[in-house]
Amino acid sequence: MKEREEHRTLDLDGQARERLILWIRRRMEEFGITLDDLEAALAVDAATPKYRDAFGHEWDGRGERPDWLTRAVNAGQDIEHFRV
Repeated sequence: MKEREEHRTLDLDGQARERLILWIRRRMEEFGITLDDLEAALAVDAATPKYRDAFGHEWDGRGERPDWLTRAVNAGQDIEHFRV
């Protein structure tokens, strides 16, 4: 019985995924967005820093948290304060 429920859930997830893909494709056509446009936007987004302080330190959110941000958080500052 449990396997049947899990299989049904997977089927519904697959259907939701297919509907979402169809919706995205239609919006792309509607707005003239190409796969190259998406790739370029993702590349720009990846290069954009996610966190910045008043001294110009930046961090893209990848890898270990830098010392300047760790010190600020340890001092009680909310990390969201630095989000770009």
